Amino acid sequence: MDSVLGVILTTVLGIAIVMDLRSSRIPNWLTFPAMGFALAGHAWLNGIDGVLFSLAGFGVGLGLFFFIYLAGGLGAGDVKLMAAIGALVGVYGLLSCAWLAIILGGIYAIGAMGYQWGVTGAGQRLAYAAYGAVMVGGSAWSRELALPFKLRYGLAIATGTLLFQLGIHPFGG
Repeated sequence: MDSVLGVILTTVLGIAIVMDLRSSRIPNWLTFPAMGFALAGHAWLNGIDGVLFSLAGFGVGLGLFFFIYLAGGLGAGDVKLMAAIGALVGVYGLLSCAWLAIILGGIYAIGAMGYQWGVTGAGQRLAYAAYGAVMVGGSAWSRELALPFKLRYGLAIATGTLLFQLGIHPFGG
């Protein structure tokens, strides 16, 4: 990735972290320009191949995380942030960032549960929720794991993407 696009990505991620921690929102004024800069930057660097690279990453980021949004697992700002990241880093980079974000988000959620209910209480709730998901299905499990505060998933997305930028590539390469 060109260094200018890397600086744009890092700046977007830093602002996203601050905004998500302050207001639980990742605003459109951050994500939409990032998508535009990504498309323009890749077009400038690689012509039509760059445009296709950027659009493919955008589409996969939007599509992949849109389904999680529909299930109630993310906010719309998180989806748009992943689409912007995809536009900047392409499909491979997006999948790597998403995988890292999912792992970090899971660790974050388990840590929040442990903080809220203690290790034993969190373990019991997780076991009960897993049992409920298998036996009852549907959303019965999510009620058992509902925290009294909102998780900031933008933090996990940004951290996973920053790790990818630092050279942590879960799929090799």
